[in-house]
Amino acid sequence: MIYSIDVQITAPVNDTEVTERVADAISNLFPEAEVETHPGELLATCHSLDRFSERLHEQAILDTARGAFFSGQEGNTFSFDLKKQAAFRGVVNFAVGGESELGALHVRVRVNDPDVESFIDHIAPETKDGRPIQ
Repeated sequence: MIYSIDVQITAPVNDTEVTERVADAISNLFPEAEVETHPGELLATCHSLDRFSERLHEQAILDTARGAFFSGQEGNTFSFDLKKQAAFRGVVNFAVGGESELGALHVRVRVNDPDVESFIDHIAPETKDGRPIQ
């Protein structure tokens, strides 16, 4: 099945941070993203979550990801936050609870086709005993 999505990633860049390192944090998890620099933040866009999905499978955190995705769902979009320091290392770590001192990568995914639930099932399938259900 072909999926049509628009992904927007925003990240604050604090005075104590190097802009290129924050850009690397985005690129490590979303290598196809085009990153733009704005005063105090980066804005990135892409149309694929393939590499991100691979990391979810490699880290065996599909259930955690599904929970984050569905809890951030509104209509045909879902949003979630990721810790910048982990992303810099190429690791997916969802930011939950209070604000981290460096801020987080905020990811917003708009699913154009087919629907949000099907797309979430595609990138983070349901599991049984920790293994994806086919």
